[in-house]
Amino acid sequence: MRVCMVAYSFYENDTRIRQYAESLIERRVQVDVISLRQKGQKRFEIIGGAKVFRIQERVLDEKRKWNYFFRVLLFFIKSLFFLSAQHIRSPYALVHVHSIPDFEIFAAVLPKLMGAKIILDIHDIVPEFYANKFNARPNSFAIKTLIRIEKICCAFADHVIIANDLWAEKLCRRSVKPKKCTALINYPELQIFARTQKQLRVDNHFSLIYPGSLNRHQGLDIAIQAMAIVKDKIPDVHLHIYGDGPERENLKALISDLKLDNIVLLHDPVSLPEIADRMASSDVGIVPKRSDSFGNEAFSTKVMEFMAMGLPVIVSDTKIDQFYFNESLVIFFKAGDELDLAEKILSLYYNRTLRQQLIDNGLQFIKSNNWKAKEKIYFQIINSIFGASVISEE
Repeated sequence: MRVCMVAYSFYENDTRIRQYAESLIERRVQVDVISLRQKGQKRFEIIGGAKVFRIQERVLDEKRKWNYFFRVLLFFIKSLFFLSAQHIRSPYALVHVHSIPDFEIFAAVLPKLMGAKIILDIHDIVPEFYANKFNARPNSFAIKTLIRIEKICCAFADHVIIANDLWAEKLCRRSVKPKKCTALINYPELQIFARTQKQLRVDNHFSLIYPGSLNRHQGLDIAIQAMAIVKDKIPDVHLHIYGDGPERENLKALISDLKLDNIVLLHDPVSLPEIADRMASSDVGIVPKRSDSFGNEAFSTKVMEFMAMGLPVIVSDTKIDQFYFNESLVIFFKAGDELDLAEKILSLYYNRTLRQQLIDNGLQFIKSNNWKAKEKIYFQIINSIFGASVISEE
């Protein structure tokens, strides 16, 4: 059986896509990946058994909607021809297309016409993502158009996977029948994110960590402002931010303005194993998302990755995080409120017992909420659309 993953994403840093691919490879399925590349990366590489074709370079600096759309459209055109050529050479049984954008699914039009099954995997729900990224009104022509495209794309797919239950409920109200849609959140990969003996620290730093995209809805400016409040109350406190995105220059300016250059450290992105190492030598994980229309419902796998690494987590009280977690698992702060975030950082710093309780509860939660425990849901979806047991669920 041959499967192709198509994603406007960096495969090596996308845990969600890698988990699908590596689970299929474990079951002797041949997996190709069509994806983006970062500057300096090879155009072709075999990663964990997957053949990765990086057909387009991307820099995460899009601030204008047309700049962003042009790059997405270019990837669609390139992937359409590349996937079609690959399929003609050696047909795929399944093409698993990852959104954003939804219309990327039509890169699989030839495989679909030739009998391949198609999964649309919606990582971020597009109309809400677009509205947040470009400040579009919910009733604008652009948003209405994106909802129409969403419906057409869902109709084209044999099955739709979406990244959390709140979005599944919304999608089923407007674009797809419930029997054709499955919510599957980003579970941590324990081969990468698993607690080990903490690295020996040669300093007395109290280190907080955030790894991920540098977008406005992630609320990193709020975290930086909170650090300005706690820096005189916690000796040697540091916040390490790993990632890239359109807010990077704004965050650098804010760090400089608040004179936090030696306290808030903005690092380039690193690989997932390296991020796990950085977590292992940190004290607290932080997820400071805004509770806007997108951030309020966008699930962040970082929360459970922190838990798996044995870190207590401070997370904003968004609707999605309160849906999946409670105060026995994480410390909530009022979204958008740097004063409340600072207070929660201080409470964890002074209360070692609370930190240990959160660590213990988080590790227990992860035992039944990790990718290896949940991967059978993916195999059940595949078997259902083929109408036969083409992949073992055990």
